[in-house]
Amino acid sequence: MAGHSKWKTIKHKKAALDAKRGKAFTKLIKEITVVARDGGGDPDANPRLRTLMDKAKHINMPSDNVMRAIKKGTGELPGQSYEAVTYEGYGPGGIAILVDALTDNKNRTVADLRHQFSKKGGNLAETGAVSWMFEKKGALTMKAPDMSEDELLEILIDYDVSDIRKDEGMFVIYCEPKELDIVKKALEAHSGIIVESAELDWVAKNPMDLDEAQSTKALELLEVLDDHDDVQNVYTNLA
Repeated sequence: MAGHSKWKTIKHKKAALDAKRGKAFTKLIKEITVVARDGGGDPDANPRLRTLMDKAKHINMPSDNVMRAIKKGTGELPGQSYEAVTYEGYGPGGIAILVDALTDNKNRTVADLRHQFSKKGGNLAETGAVSWMFEKKGALTMKAPDMSEDELLEILIDYDVSDIRKDEGMFVIYCEPKELDIVKKALEAHSGIIVESAELDWVAKNPMDLDEAQSTKALELLEVLDDHDDVQNVYTNLA
């Protein structure tokens, strides 16, 4: 099917490194708190929370941290109030960028991001400027060293899967958002498959190719944005 995304590959490797450093804990705790606040603290009734709890387990976050985050979200414990905001902008070569953030100070966050966009050859744009170039999808990253793409397609033939991409031994599977948990369970039922992540992504409708120099500059901006403490996810149409 479709080709790989440089940023998706880099982000996956970066996430593994951030998890080792413990840096991923802070961002995930924020997200768990907000999801528990919005959808309740029962993972059986809150699929997004269940997905985040699986992610916490995957990066070896202590269960006490997870439970405290949930209780802060449901109001059982005092905690910081975060607001979910999506920022839109352009990067080097005109690539489109979406930035999902959780912040307790929107003025600080937008000023920081505007500075980073400008410093790295991009610019922050108005709401709606680039979001139309993306669609919300369920995205699963998995390892299956001995499996071919045809074998994986056979497993997923009965599910609403829109795309499968393979790069450096990793499969990325895109499905309809409502199918995310169902597809994850279907994959985990097969031996030899390790699901490393399952989340909702903004996926570019038409990926954009850049030359090597522009692509390098664009990836530098994406990494800087992803490193920001308030930023949860960075999406792009860079191929």
